[in-house]
Amino acid sequence: MLENTASAFAAAIASNYAIECDLQLTADHEAVVFHDDMLDRLTPERGKVADRSVAELISIPLRSSPERIPTLAELARLVDGRVPLLIELKSQWNGSPALPFRALEVMRDYRGPFALMSFDPDFVRALRAASPTTPRGIVADRVTNRPWQRLPYYRRLELRHFLHLEQTAPHFVSFDAKGLPWPPVRQLRQVGLPVITWTVRSDAEAQSVRRYCDQITFEGFLP
Repeated sequence: MLENTASAFAAAIASNYAIECDLQLTADHEAVVFHDDMLDRLTPERGKVADRSVAELISIPLRSSPERIPTLAELARLVDGRVPLLIELKSQWNGSPALPFRALEVMRDYRGPFALMSFDPDFVRALRAASPTTPRGIVADRVTNRPWQRLPYYRRLELRHFLHLEQTAPHFVSFDAKGLPWPPVRQLRQVGLPVITWTVRSDAEAQSVRRYCDQITFEGFLP
């Protein structure tokens, strides 16, 4: 079962599990549910999601599947408040708040529990300013992987040590399971900030990380 698809969401609802999903911004500023910046891994198409319109994207089939890329509005209608939604906003790190604003607009009248989160502190700042009561989180890791090297050093330092907290004031942290334990995360948890960890893929891994977090994001097994 492919990630971020209607069938995956329906399976989570049937088992009464909260749903974690990912949002990308289209060329015409719509929010679609898709993990990668590029289409290549999950579809027969190539290129950036951000270069396509929503009309183009929702017509693209997913690999080895009859399903297609859903919009955030479609996801909201499908879930309809039956389980919590944890929505990650994927950033292009260009300073634009278009995706947070569109996500808030789509979810404005949603009846059900949901939270928005992102690796990008600028997104979390925008969420705080535009809708202070909407639950918001910061996604984080140790900032050692190759993709982070394109960011300036001061940004990597900010992310690695949560130096943005005074401005972002997140309601929770979602941290890479492979990076736990991590002293900054332990300190945040000690002062009462809930910690989720991602992505846990086995019972053994779940048992190993539970001492360092309050909840897990999992796939490939049932905890």
